[in-house]
Amino acid sequence: MKEEKRKVQMTGGSTLTISLPISWAREVGIGQGDEVTLRWQEDKSILIAAKPKKKQGMSRAVIKLFPGEKPEDILRLLIAHYLVGYDMITLVSQKGFNTQDRKWIKDTVRQRLIGLEVVEESGDELILQSLLNYEELTLEKAIQRMSKIIKSIQKDSIRALQGDIALARDVIQRDDEVDRFYLLIVRQLKAALRDPELAKKIGIMKPRDCMAYRLIIKSMERIADHAEKIARDAMQIGCLNPEIYTEIYGISELAQKVFDISLESLSKKDLKTANRAIAESKEAANLATMVSNRIFKTSLSITEQICLSSVLESLRRMAEYGEGIAEIVINMGVEEPWV
Repeated sequence: MKEEKRKVQMTGGSTLTISLPISWAREVGIGQGDEVTLRWQEDKSILIAAKPKKKQGMSRAVIKLFPGEKPEDILRLLIAHYLVGYDMITLVSQKGFNTQDRKWIKDTVRQRLIGLEVVEESGDELILQSLLNYEELTLEKAIQRMSKIIKSIQKDSIRALQGDIALARDVIQRDDEVDRFYLLIVRQLKAALRDPELAKKIGIMKPRDCMAYRLIIKSMERIADHAEKIARDAMQIGCLNPEIYTEIYGISELAQKVFDISLESLSKKDLKTANRAIAESKEAANLATMVSNRIFKTSLSITEQICLSSVLESLRRMAEYGEGIAEIVINMGVEEPWV
């Protein structure tokens, strides 16, 4: 980060002024007579921003791929560039892309990265462009869509415990949708940190809230991961004893209730609602632990006992992640001191 020190000057006997670095002025395209915006920050600093005279060009990156690189390594690099915010990413392969390579990249991008599309290709290059419009998909809308998917797979993962293997497989696939929204929101938050005007347009009023939302969506993503884990356990268990299923279903409803209340507290910025979510979480966690301990005293097979214990642990963790969201909401609601 560049830094310069400037002396404060007195002009006209009553006005304090500082000069702007000429290199910065040229870079952002401002001159004599143009306006800049001064924004008071929470730490008492002032942010000086200049409105660009013309739209900035697209940010571009080139990723060079070498023979022997694993597909997973390529995907990590691609995701990293997507999250940083590049508008156009060019993949260049020294050995060239065969039909299978191109199909794998296209399918993976479609499944994992919202808004990124292959717009041009040749024997040794694939050009991907982000078609996202942050203003159309605000942070609130993205979180709502992400939470809607999570709620559906929470419920369906428990229903799969009745022996519905097809539903369990469907839950596993839908977890990928949650991951897509998670990566999209991370990209949004990174962009918001760079651009205060964009931050306001997508619904972030304070820079510190970017970190809070980052933690919130990570908790949401982890809830979805545990729903997927329950679905995988369901495939091992088969059809549950109705009595045990009823108990697990009751705990799952409590865990889902915690998530619902925590999201309500986030939407309303309501600290009392957040505290209610925390209280509900304690009840769900205690009940899950109690039932899990009792499972090992039954006549079920070792495999069933282990899988059911795993299911109950996932439900307990879901409730705790919901509690974590509520705690972040409380932290967001407390104003920072001026020092």
